[in-house]
Amino acid sequence: MRASSALPRGAHAVLITSGQLRHLDPLLQVPPLLLNNTLIAAFSRAALPRLAFPLLRHILSCAYPFRPDGFTFPSLIRAAPSNASAAQLHACALRLGLVRPSVFTSGSLVHAYLRFGRISEAYKVFDEMSERDVPAWNAMLSGLCRNARAAEAVGLFGRMVGEGVAGDTVTVSSVLPMCVLLGDQVLALVMHVYAVKHGLDKELFVCNALIDVYGKLGMLEEAQCVFHGMECRDLVTWNSIISGCEQRGQTAAALKMFQGMRGSGVSPDVLTLVSLASAIAQGGDGRSAKSLHCYVMRRGWDVDDIIAGNAIVDMYAKLSNIEAAQRMFDSMPVQDSVSWNTLITGYMQNGLANEAVERYGHMQKHEGLKAIQGTFVSVLPAYSHLGALQQGMRMHALSIKIGLNVDVYVGTCLIDLYAKCGKLAEAMLLFEKMPRRSTGPWNAIISGLGVHGHGAEALTLFSRMQQEGIKPDHVTFVSLLAACSHAGLVDQGRSFFDVMQVTYDIVPIAKHYACMADMLGRAGQLDEAFNFIQNMPIKPDSAVWGALLGACRIHGNVEMGKVASQNLFELDPENVGYYVLMSNMYAKVGKWDGVDEVRSLVRRQNLQKTPGWSSIEVKRSVNVFYSGNQTEPHPQHEEIQAELRSLLAKIRSVGYVSDYSFVLQDVEDDEKEHILNNHSERLAIAFGIINTPSRTPLHIYKNLRVCGDCHNATKYISQITEREIIVRDSNRFHHFKDGHCSCGDFW
Repeated sequence: MRASSALPRGAHAVLITSGQLRHLDPLLQVPPLLLNNTLIAAFSRAALPRLAFPLLRHILSCAYPFRPDGFTFPSLIRAAPSNASAAQLHACALRLGLVRPSVFTSGSLVHAYLRFGRISEAYKVFDEMSERDVPAWNAMLSGLCRNARAAEAVGLFGRMVGEGVAGDTVTVSSVLPMCVLLGDQVLALVMHVYAVKHGLDKELFVCNALIDVYGKLGMLEEAQCVFHGMECRDLVTWNSIISGCEQRGQTAAALKMFQGMRGSGVSPDVLTLVSLASAIAQGGDGRSAKSLHCYVMRRGWDVDDIIAGNAIVDMYAKLSNIEAAQRMFDSMPVQDSVSWNTLITGYMQNGLANEAVERYGHMQKHEGLKAIQGTFVSVLPAYSHLGALQQGMRMHALSIKIGLNVDVYVGTCLIDLYAKCGKLAEAMLLFEKMPRRSTGPWNAIISGLGVHGHGAEALTLFSRMQQEGIKPDHVTFVSLLAACSHAGLVDQGRSFFDVMQVTYDIVPIAKHYACMADMLGRAGQLDEAFNFIQNMPIKPDSAVWGALLGACRIHGNVEMGKVASQNLFELDPENVGYYVLMSNMYAKVGKWDGVDEVRSLVRRQNLQKTPGWSSIEVKRSVNVFYSGNQTEPHPQHEEIQAELRSLLAKIRSVGYVSDYSFVLQDVEDDEKEHILNNHSERLAIAFGIINTPSRTPLHIYKNLRVCGDCHNATKYISQITEREIIVRDSNRFHHFKDGHCSCGDFW
């Protein structure tokens, strides 16, 4: 059989480019089986299995000795287009007795089955191999890793060591990422020792993997030790160490490494930029942000690479420079779904929920842009913040349509949405139906129960979380402590604060201390709260002192309130809310000279109170109202004002008396009355009463805490209108019904 007659059209090119037969002589006599095996391998490696299969059928139809051998199947199995094709080839090789004696055929089957996620079939072939060399073990290990079977991969590696098989660089590099999936720092150290023992610790590939894993596990010192011990470094090395510094919040170290990278002659790439942008954002370094942006522009990445553009948008947004983020976004020649998600998230992170929703509306108008996981994770929190339940429900429906409702991140955002929109039953139902192997869903539902004042239920759910083997994190304990605070469960809160540290080795951060101070203060244990703050191992921040000041307002402890306010005025001098709290406290106990003093401070510093707004969703439309005179009057402005006047007259007749201490401005009483009656929550309530059937519950969402006068007025309004009025403020939910509030007047 002449070679030329056996070659189909184009086969010469395939053979030459594949390296199988570089100098094929058309007159050369080639053994038929060798030629066919060579062609099968060539077509398979050229991703042309459709040309290889007919050759296999041709061989199978021929008589001995022109029969398949141990070299016929491996390349074809590796190129199998589907699991069914791999299984057919496996069956054929078994019938011909070519599986057990050929390590190449068995190894190819292991590769193929793992590629299609058929773990049990791969294990069966692997276990039946008469001889398992290092590539066979590596094939099994890397396949398990690709399928995220971390524990099994580690177990198989232990079996490999037990059988006395010495691994190579591929072995170590395959197992190391599993340390990250398992969160196992000890295993990472064990793998490092294994690499040293087998002389692999100087290999560039292994060193890069070690730096990457150490960085992701928060073991920056170990990563730096490997880095400094390397004889040569490439781009991956530098990117890994810079990323490790960034993940540990070591901004200065990341920038120093970047400078060292440029000095070594290694040119940065976009991945370098992404890590640097994140590090700069964490450090709050606006000057470095501009320098990095300029560097990107000089390289032309701002117009040529969408990943670079997205990183710069994200960096500016995290630096609270949302205008620069928007300008960068607008200057990008092309924006993908990630670009839009990054911008939307940026607006949300900067407290601009309305603008975030607007940007999502613009995104929807662009053809070809589909909602992805990041879209839901960025937009749903904005709907939660605004209380836009109907719009959030439409996104929920969309997530079901595209199959993202079971995604743990999307599911967690949906639980948060329903809980924050007052739909606890729906939130709990969603929680029960979704996978709960991570802390996200648990934290969301525990937090939801807490802000509604259902502390006992939150604690029960935490016990269930422990029973299901889910390890709580620092967010879990923030939610638990907040739930204990809202429900007055002081003893349980103290216990959780101790358990967090002793049992779970979680070091408390400022949020935990703020929750404890709030819990003790809210329960009237002001001296203990003050001593707790004084003995904190970290410097108390504004949230901690703010919790104490709020408790002092509730219980009328002016002297301690003065201490708290003095610390707050130093820590956050431009936050007018603290001045309002102190002024209200003085007014409550009749110390008007103190009120005048606080008001003078506000005037001297030219401070403006944070604009309060409230929203209500009626007929699938979210209406937002701002306290005071509206920049653009609502279309129903006259009707709303008439309803407010009517409500005021009615609640006065049943005992309501205006509390002018909640007005910071120095104006006449009638003007104070007008200011109180035009607080945003009252405008939203009046709008809801006008536009919904009688006795329909109203759901109001407010960006600040409900003021004491509005809280009192809303209790009366719920009584005279026979409506349940649910108000979510910046701190918790208030369920007003029949003249009472679920918070017990402690918020």
